[in-house]
Amino acid sequence: MKLFGTALLIAALAGPQALAQGIPGQVVSGWRPTSLTELAPVSQRLLNALVAQYGEGQRPRIERGLKQVRTFWRAEDGDAKAFETFVNTYFAGDPKALDALFGRLEFAMESYFGHAHEIGRDFKWHTDLDLGPVLPVDEILSGYDAGAHFIDDAFSNKLAFVVLLNFPMSDLNERLKDGDTWTRRQWAEARLVDLFAKRIPAEVNQAAAEASGQAERYIASYNIWMHHLVDAKGNRLFEPKKRLLSHWNLRDELKSRYAQGPAGLAHQRTIQKVMERIVTQTIPAAVIDNPLVDWNPVTNEVRAAAVQDSDKAVPAGFKPSAAPEPDTRYKVLLDCFLAMKKADPYSPTAPTHIARSYDEGRQIPEARVKKMLEEVCASPLVKQVAQVIETRLGRKLEPFDIWYNGFRPGADLDEAKLDAILKAKYPTPAAYKADMPNLLRGLGFSPERAAWLACRIEVDPARGSGHAMGAQMRSDNAHLRTRVGQDGMDYKGFNIAVHEMGHNVEQTFSLVNIDHWLLNGVPNTAFTEALAFVFQAQDLKLLGQPAPDAKALAEKTLNDFWMTYEIAGVGLVDTAVWHWMYEHPSATPSQLKEAVLAISKDVWNRYYAPVLGQKDCVLLGIYSHMIHSFLYLPDYPIGHMIAFQIEHEIEKTGKLGETFERMATQGRLTPDLWMQKATGRPVGPEALLEATEKALKAVR
Repeated sequence: MKLFGTALLIAALAGPQALAQGIPGQVVSGWRPTSLTELAPVSQRLLNALVAQYGEGQRPRIERGLKQVRTFWRAEDGDAKAFETFVNTYFAGDPKALDALFGRLEFAMESYFGHAHEIGRDFKWHTDLDLGPVLPVDEILSGYDAGAHFIDDAFSNKLAFVVLLNFPMSDLNERLKDGDTWTRRQWAEARLVDLFAKRIPAEVNQAAAEASGQAERYIASYNIWMHHLVDAKGNRLFEPKKRLLSHWNLRDELKSRYAQGPAGLAHQRTIQKVMERIVTQTIPAAVIDNPLVDWNPVTNEVRAAAVQDSDKAVPAGFKPSAAPEPDTRYKVLLDCFLAMKKADPYSPTAPTHIARSYDEGRQIPEARVKKMLEEVCASPLVKQVAQVIETRLGRKLEPFDIWYNGFRPGADLDEAKLDAILKAKYPTPAAYKADMPNLLRGLGFSPERAAWLACRIEVDPARGSGHAMGAQMRSDNAHLRTRVGQDGMDYKGFNIAVHEMGHNVEQTFSLVNIDHWLLNGVPNTAFTEALAFVFQAQDLKLLGQPAPDAKALAEKTLNDFWMTYEIAGVGLVDTAVWHWMYEHPSATPSQLKEAVLAISKDVWNRYYAPVLGQKDCVLLGIYSHMIHSFLYLPDYPIGHMIAFQIEHEIEKTGKLGETFERMATQGRLTPDLWMQKATGRPVGPEALLEATEKALKAVR
């Protein structure tokens, strides 16, 4: 997962990438402009005077700038005379003056957002990293957003109006229609204006940051001590001291058990039951991150731990409660929704977080994304791939087989052996950091490029599952966070580290090597996930495993398809849940829980029960991203589609390093334009579906 600093309003309010586009077309609650009637005559006078001064060719630009400023001008910004004085002072009518203004602003934005990001990273240092106990003050620090007042300040001191007066806004339709003819400078100007296309009060930004921090803390501590899971006879299936974070580590543990064949079934069924308990909130609160209790997930019975699995002893006479978690999961989600909803009145062109997430964050309309996800879920190829899986497993499929990983290269390898190798190789984050140049060379980067990248990426011990935190100015470094146990990095940690390293490499190329800082990044988080998947798919190669043959490549395609099928349904659930919350803004956590369960069952029954057998399964609701990532999950299936297209292009060129760098340095264009330039084809599932059909023939 790519993590963006909350200092960026981009991350907090419009999804992880782009902010609003478009000129607000109406006045809504929260907007208090100076009377448009009052400004109309002075605006016309200014238009005539500026056209006379700078020429008729400047008329459209002057008209647009005046309209943009009027749209956001409020009574507290000044009267008509103040408006006139501002325009006369700050309009850059001469091309040289405009170039100088753009250069000043781009330099200033990099400095501001770069340093605000550093502050946010430092304030969350101890909640994000596994550096010892979290102090009460760390929760306060982690909820602080150094950029929360930026928009308020920028409008108050008129900086935002300088931008709005001199540079054009554009909506998604305009970018889709004309973006391929724009210069790099025009794209950079568009991203500059994006920063000021909403006038969000500081308290709204701060509320979003606080909700995000609360949700991240909740998820980061949601561990299950697996050795303390017992069956009816008190038997323990899992190894001592195995502590797994929901949902990531639970899912990955489930996947790892396929290598054991039928012997792993009991483990997988137990993990499924744990996941269901979490989603339904029937999990006893006492078993969450607690090694002092034993728990039977089937009966839900809780007892004092019969074995010691921590430094803290079980108190004499300790009788843990079996009371369920009190819908905390859905209280956290509801708080996130309510925080994000506060921005709605200040976003006339995208008046819900759903609209901001799709139209402004992903820059792909929701209807189109839904269609792409449903094309995969409803594809007849699903049943054909499922038949192959069923034949290999020698049994009927069960719901947890949605995470089947037998097509993945190296799926038959003994993960315990990989754990032993990796723990010896990477006992600390510093050891991984030291080996990063070798890893990057193994991926196909030149020795010089590998060394350059490794110098720009720091490695930290993650408290949660791991994430990538890019820099926001070119003088800063990206940070790779991965989970390293006391006895070293295991295979799960390595797999995550390689994924996050992909994010960091993209973040570095798309920031340091970009021609305009304002274009840094990629079109949306699906693209950075896709580029990270390219790295993650090479993890076994980095461990010295043999290169895949034609059959292995076909199986990899089936793996990509099955993973996309799984997460596409999760994306549909995430979107439907946000629609439900908007339709029921006064809901209680209990009501939200029931809605999530109903939506999860509905999507499951439509697309998964016909293949995996069981009806009314709630597993699609287990993803932690649903709770703390503000409608992030649809990016994953889109990311898989994009990753497949990118990987196919890299296979054609045979040059991962050069091709990856060429793609990553395009910057934040619209998704289709980026993909057209990268691969010659727009974003979509077609390439994956076509390849899956061919792969089925090869495997059979």
